[in-house]
Amino acid sequence: MSRTFVLLLLWSLAFPIWADAPDKTKKTKKAPQPYAVEDVLQSESARSFQFAPDGQKVVWVKRAPDVEKNEAVDHLVLTHVAKNRDIPLTRGEHSCTMPRWAPNGERIAFLSPRPPPKSKDADDEEKDESRTRLWLIDPLGGEPYLLTGYARDIRTFAWLDDDTILFVAQEKPSAWEKERKDKKDEAETVDDETREPPVRLFRVDLEDKKPIRFSSNVDRIQYLSVAPDGKHAVTIHERSLTYAFDNKIRPLVVLHDLETRKEKVIFAERSSYVSQVHWQPDGKGFYAVSQYTTHPHFLNAYIYRLHHYDLAKNQATLVELDWDKGLAGDDDVSATDDGFVTLLADGVRHQPARYVRTGATWKRHALEGEHVGNIYNLTVHKSGKQIVYLHTKAAGPHQWHHAGLEREKITQPKQAFQLAPDLSEKRLAKTEVVRWKGAQGAEVEGILYYPLEYETGKKYPLLVQIHGGPAWADFDVFDNSWAYPPQIFAGKGAFVFQPNYHGSTHYGLKFAESIADGKYYTLPVADIETGIDSLIAKGLVEKDRVALAGWSNGAILTMALITRRHYAAAAAGAGGSEWVADWGVCSFGMAFSNYYLGKSPYEDPLLYMKNAPFYDFAKVKTPTLLFHGSEDRDVPSHHGWLQFRALQQLGKADTRFLLFPGEKHSLKKLSHQERKLREEIAWLDKYLFRKPGAEEPAFKPTSPLASLLARNAARRQGGLLGDVHPGGILIPEVAKAGELEVGRFEVTRAQYRQFDKTYAVDPGTENFPASGITFAQARDYCAWLSKLTAKTYRLGTSEEMEELFAPEGTENTLDFWAGYAINPDDRVRLRGKLGELAGQAPLLKEVGSFPLRSKETPLFDLGGNVAEWVTTAKAGKALGGSADRAADDPSPAAAAYIGFRVVRMK
Repeated sequence: MSRTFVLLLLWSLAFPIWADAPDKTKKTKKAPQPYAVEDVLQSESARSFQFAPDGQKVVWVKRAPDVEKNEAVDHLVLTHVAKNRDIPLTRGEHSCTMPRWAPNGERIAFLSPRPPPKSKDADDEEKDESRTRLWLIDPLGGEPYLLTGYARDIRTFAWLDDDTILFVAQEKPSAWEKERKDKKDEAETVDDETREPPVRLFRVDLEDKKPIRFSSNVDRIQYLSVAPDGKHAVTIHERSLTYAFDNKIRPLVVLHDLETRKEKVIFAERSSYVSQVHWQPDGKGFYAVSQYTTHPHFLNAYIYRLHHYDLAKNQATLVELDWDKGLAGDDDVSATDDGFVTLLADGVRHQPARYVRTGATWKRHALEGEHVGNIYNLTVHKSGKQIVYLHTKAAGPHQWHHAGLEREKITQPKQAFQLAPDLSEKRLAKTEVVRWKGAQGAEVEGILYYPLEYETGKKYPLLVQIHGGPAWADFDVFDNSWAYPPQIFAGKGAFVFQPNYHGSTHYGLKFAESIADGKYYTLPVADIETGIDSLIAKGLVEKDRVALAGWSNGAILTMALITRRHYAAAAAGAGGSEWVADWGVCSFGMAFSNYYLGKSPYEDPLLYMKNAPFYDFAKVKTPTLLFHGSEDRDVPSHHGWLQFRALQQLGKADTRFLLFPGEKHSLKKLSHQERKLREEIAWLDKYLFRKPGAEEPAFKPTSPLASLLARNAARRQGGLLGDVHPGGILIPEVAKAGELEVGRFEVTRAQYRQFDKTYAVDPGTENFPASGITFAQARDYCAWLSKLTAKTYRLGTSEEMEELFAPEGTENTLDFWAGYAINPDDRVRLRGKLGELAGQAPLLKEVGSFPLRSKETPLFDLGGNVAEWVTTAKAGKALGGSADRAADDPSPAAAAYIGFRVVRMK
């Protein structure tokens, strides 16, 4: 299982520091904001990089959210590496995946469920169904065109030559299947080998577009890799529908001679499970990545090893990696003329290496270059002289680079593949790799995120985010997903701790296999508890303010931990606590439970009870939030129900259960991801951060009621808004807006009267904004206020305040008084009516009369009332809406409708 990395581009930001007149040598940028829910939901990712044959272009898959579709959508992007120019190739609501260059580089083939053309394709029966079809596109531009639709989903494919493609699909529907469909019979016979259609190879020519059956196997092909010269292929065949459940009948690896149509089973050894094949550029052999385990039957914990297969010798050789932790994964292997380039597993970081072949041996050379300490994911051109890789750290940013590769030296790297530019200006937490003594005295490793406003010597709350798997790990990468958003909670003021407990990958086979046969809970739980204790012992964490969160196996461990200690809060998604039913209902139940617990429930029911935290729930006092997808087959939703009912009925711990309809083990809908994040934030706000007045679902933070409450909570002296300085002098109250401290309201008439005793204030208008103020008067007021308080006050700069101001027809603008959104002609017609009003600036209202813009920016009247003075590089200007102008009117406000608000320096 792999986690899609969230890919963001970030840069440094500067802040204005002048108190009065701007320093022309300094540039002001938007103040960076903490990471938020919206940033998670808007994040983009990249994968499936494919060099063009000439090495000048790369095609790849960009995943981005589609709000209307309510889920992320994949599309193809073409990048010219020399020009660093990205060109979108596909668009729309239908995902496009698995791009593959034709050998001559003139076409790109890909898969998509997008609707076919209106013309009838004889082999595209029932074409209105959403099936995955094979498409082609010219990299020079133009619309994609359908190659073949076939009657079933096309699962994978490969080019044989410039004009021919080999693809994998299930055999066409049988008469029995058609009969079931005609009768609208949707009943499913579980694991029905006799009725399950085979998955075979098919060949299609670009000219006639007619699929031709290429293999007659009776099992199911699940993987295909074709040699660069089109003469050979390797397939992996699933032979049992119950294999995921029981690991009994293992898949076969088959070598095909595509010219003679002969087949040969290879890699039959029990301990080697081939998962990926990477062909040599000359097609004379390939490298096969295998999952290696010492267990005689089950495949759960393993390391990745590499074999080389020589076609001429019909012989496989184990490649001695000189690295006992194995490969980092099965994707990151690129064969070259002289060997291969890969990433090696090494805990929270990967080690990039180039292996040079001499005869039957390979020599490891560590890659060199400025980014080698944090490279994740790499693709190498067949020449071995160009490379694309991801450079990232947990503290950010994510940066995809294109570079040269001279033997083991990465040369001239330059950033490429821009993603999510609107998410670039974010404040990110400091991180470090931490180590401690865990179970059995072993050293355990993890990632620690610091609170965003961390101060040395202070203690903070701690959120422990526990990864799934258990055969997985947290890495030193920028990874902030809906399931695990560490930056959000670091931004709220907590340490976030991600431990790589016993059973995690990337620490060698012994560490991964250490929790088998009855140690599934004991070692990981001990690792996490000792990790928490080590942070408390360092004086970083408040002992009684520790919370737990996790998804899948992370949730399973969370539920085990809360039976042993009391925590401030817990949030567990798609996890479980009782294993007898799970053994039979989970899609991999027997393989998982028998491996980690040691036996089946009918062999040793007491073993299953002993290892089930469910039976200790009477001890739980931790407030626990539960999430589950209704269609989850990995950890079925009965677990969520069982846990919720037990905690609910025991009544010792507050509990809440969210069931997401139609969702499987991972949440797909953006709305469900957002709900999960906001529910988790609210839960931890209440129980971990102990924020007063936890969010009430019926209460909208931007409602008129919220604005009224915020205004009533504003400081005042008697009926006058503002802070009271010693001596009884009324001054403006400031509130935090991003990195600034800004006046909550415009400076009022009563406040301004404290400075200028000659300023006339009509009775009843004391809380109205000071109006008719000149730029010089506003600056003089700030200077007086600074001297009075011994703190520095100033006007905001135009760059700072433009980020806050925005036209709003619902605030005190002429649109409000007209009762509709007026146009320029209507404004002219209304001038006569305005002249009938008596007094100076008669359209003004008391500050705070209109709703807050947002709870994150607790400032009033940003879009109306008086225009406000700000400083510019030359002098000053009145910025923002005013009561005498329409919301979208760019003309200057009348002098009577100009005032100001203050900015206080920290």
